[in-house]
Amino acid sequence: MQILSRGIATAGRAVARHNIALTLAMVTSIALLSFTRPAAAMNIQQITSPGGIQAWLVEERSVPLISMRYAFDGGSSQDPEGKPGVANFITAMMDEGAGDLTSEEYQERVEDISMRMSYDDTKDSLYGSFETLSANRDKAVELLKLSVQKPRFDDDAVQRIRQQLVANIIYSDKDPTKVAMREWYAQAFAGHPYARPSSGTAETVSKINRDDLIAYHKRIFARDNLKIVAVGDITPAELGKLIDDVFGNLPAKAELMPVAKTEPTGGSQRVIEMGVPQSVAIFGLGAMPRKDPDFMAAFIINHILGGGGFSAKLMEEVREKRGLAYSVYSYVQPDKITSILVGSVATKNASMSESLDIIRNEMKKMAENGPTEADLDAAKSYLTGSYALRFDTNSKIASQLLGLMQEGFGPDYVENRNKMIDAVTLADAKRVAARLLKSNDLIVTVVGKPDGMKSEIPAAQSRVAAPTRG
Repeated sequence: MQILSRGIATAGRAVARHNIALTLAMVTSIALLSFTRPAAAMNIQQITSPGGIQAWLVEERSVPLISMRYAFDGGSSQDPEGKPGVANFITAMMDEGAGDLTSEEYQERVEDISMRMSYDDTKDSLYGSFETLSANRDKAVELLKLSVQKPRFDDDAVQRIRQQLVANIIYSDKDPTKVAMREWYAQAFAGHPYARPSSGTAETVSKINRDDLIAYHKRIFARDNLKIVAVGDITPAELGKLIDDVFGNLPAKAELMPVAKTEPTGGSQRVIEMGVPQSVAIFGLGAMPRKDPDFMAAFIINHILGGGGFSAKLMEEVREKRGLAYSVYSYVQPDKITSILVGSVATKNASMSESLDIIRNEMKKMAENGPTEADLDAAKSYLTGSYALRFDTNSKIASQLLGLMQEGFGPDYVENRNKMIDAVTLADAKRVAARLLKSNDLIVTVVGKPDGMKSEIPAAQSRVAAPTRG
């Protein structure tokens, strides 16, 4: 959750903040224009701080701005049993006072120097984002340090944020897309921590208290499960000092509960009634892990099938030829515990069944015949040509590199990635399409009132490994 624009002080301070914020915005704009070099030309330095914390650094001294991304292994899969939503709760609390500063005092100081800081969570990780002007680095680092090491979790702030989170959940429960995605995970990973709603429910969040947040922070915020990437106006020596200052006093080891590897439970369809004029479907199945030799071919196959925007097969068949939906797409998401290919389509209730039949048919055709040579060449050309666009700002570079660190790749991945795509042959693509797109295993969750559709869930469905959480 973003930490900006909350306090209102005197008119003079407001003007000063406005000027600093304007400066930061201008500097960010300059940074946007300054990163025009190819991704492979970046000098990615691997550093180790005097305290032994490792990080990657891309120095960019032409703009007085520093961006840092960091992640702790953990995420919502580490929520305590019976209390899903703790990880998400803590991401909203990290700017609600730290050290000797109350929530209001902390946020005023953040605004005074136009520092940007936010936290987010996924199933596997808890992410932090930090940006500051070079001129304000010392003050910004001190605030970040307090947030990471000494969050207060005051009762009044906990109560206020809890009310906001519960209100968000109640609102989300009326959003068919969010309900469909939440229930897809519940259906695909029944009995596993991945099945639990990451944001929790109104009931579980209402029970989360200060002690839960303190316990989660103590277990997850540690040095051995920490990954850091910095980009911008800072030297290796300066970054080493910075990360020791911010993270050096955290516990050496996290206390992570083991989470069993799993895969989606296949071949089912669930319909959840909601009184909306347009139904939403989430569909998906298991995919290759990130370091599987076939992952890159699967990535290309998905681009051809549903990941390539208006050039994708699903978009062509569902939208362009038949006008059934405004959008239909799919993507491959490799997580630490599992990997999935998942997609979505939204259409009027009368057209949902037909749309899903077309999607299944396109998956079946791709599995049986694979892509054409022209499809493969076009996908490879786009994917290699557009890769540099992921690295055109400091923050995007930091986010991309952090993802590679988490996946266990080295800095050379950036240089070799396009070569791996170019190396995928038509025979590879056809073989992997058959391995990946087993349409009979498709898990579908529909929210709305789709005409003629009903839930079809096999009795003996689950093949998910029993969770081994302690």
